[in-house]
Amino acid sequence: MGVIYVDTPLVVYAFESQTLFGERVRQAMAEASGERLAISPLVKYECLASPMRSGNLVLQQYYEDGLSRFLSRPMPEAVFIRAAQLRGRFGLKMPDALHLATAQHHGCQALWTNDNRLVAASHGLAVNVLSDG
Repeated sequence: MGVIYVDTPLVVYAFESQTLFGERVRQAMAEASGERLAISPLVKYECLASPMRSGNLVLQQYYEDGLSRFLSRPMPEAVFIRAAQLRGRFGLKMPDALHLATAQHHGCQALWTNDNRLVAASHGLAVNVLSDG
């Protein structure tokens, strides 16, 4: 049983979106019930920043409760060094490089995303779960 790292936008879609994107992500998560879904402290930060900024305590608690159901993968210094390499080589934005580096560092089976730049930079690790192709 492998671990699947989930990128922040997919978590937001799953938690908040009533659109087709949200439904597709929730379906993928349900189908991965035999797999273990993981996030990092960066995903928590990105999900919680907006409700904390706006003072939306209900949404903040909703995220805190939901995020606690994921495995948490730490981000040691080696993750940041690898992220710098990825950013330099592929021109990724810092958070994207950190997500990919975290998934690589922890030997995740996959990194679920909706970002094709991560898919290209990952050499097969990242999967765009919202892609029709």
